[in-house]
Amino acid sequence: MDAAKVERVYSSYAKVYDHIFGKIFHDGREHAVRHLNLSPGERVLEVGVGTGLGLPSYPRSCEIVGIDLSDGMLNKCRQRIDVYGLKQVKVMRMDAGAMEFADDSFDAVMAAYVVTAVPDYRKVMLEMIRVCKPGGRIILLNHFSNGNPLIAAIEKVISPLCKQLGWRTDLSLASVLDGTHLTVIHKQKVNPFRIWHLVKCVNHKSVNGNGQPHSHNALI
Repeated sequence: MDAAKVERVYSSYAKVYDHIFGKIFHDGREHAVRHLNLSPGERVLEVGVGTGLGLPSYPRSCEIVGIDLSDGMLNKCRQRIDVYGLKQVKVMRMDAGAMEFADDSFDAVMAAYVVTAVPDYRKVMLEMIRVCKPGGRIILLNHFSNGNPLIAAIEKVISPLCKQLGWRTDLSLASVLDGTHLTVIHKQKVNPFRIWHLVKCVNHKSVNGNGQPHSHNALI
C-alpha cells in the first residue's frame, strides 16, 4: 500500500478510530509512555500520532512533537490537544519515512501501531534512528508475527486482506530490527490477548573510522 492510500484509509478511520481502538489499546499506550522514563525538559517524537489518544499520558514537563500523514487524524488530534490543554504538544503532517527534522533532534521516539501500517517500515525505522539522539530511547508498540509456525502461517495468509485495511500481520520483530543500531532492553506483551508487543530499545548509533554507521546486535 502506497503512502497516498495509507493516508486515505486512515483519514476514513478518523471519525471512528477512538471508539474502536481507544479503550482496547489504552493500557498499552500508558505502559509505553511510562517505559520512556522521561525527565523534565526532554523532547519526544511520537510517530503516527493519529488522533492523539496517548498524548494525555505524557508529562507536561516535556516537549512532545507528533507527526502523522492523515489530515483527518490530525484534525481529531488537535481537538484533543485543545480539550486537554496540552500546551507542550505540537503536531504536524509529515511522512514518517522522510522526516523534516535534523539529526539527533529528540531524546526519545515513540511509534505506536505504526511499523506494520506504513508502506516501507525500513525507511521509517532508519528515520526514527536518525532523529533520535545517540543513547536515546525508541519504543515500538505493535503486533509482530508470532513465532508459532501455525499462527505465523495464518498471519501470512490473512496479511493481504489486512494490507487493504491499512496494516500487515506477517512482519516479525527480527525483520524490523535487522541491520539497525537498536538494542532491545525491555520487551513485554500488552493489550487484550497479549498479541501486541511493547519493545523498548536504546539507540546505539555511532560512527566508525570510515564515517559509516556501526550496527550493534539487537537482543530480540
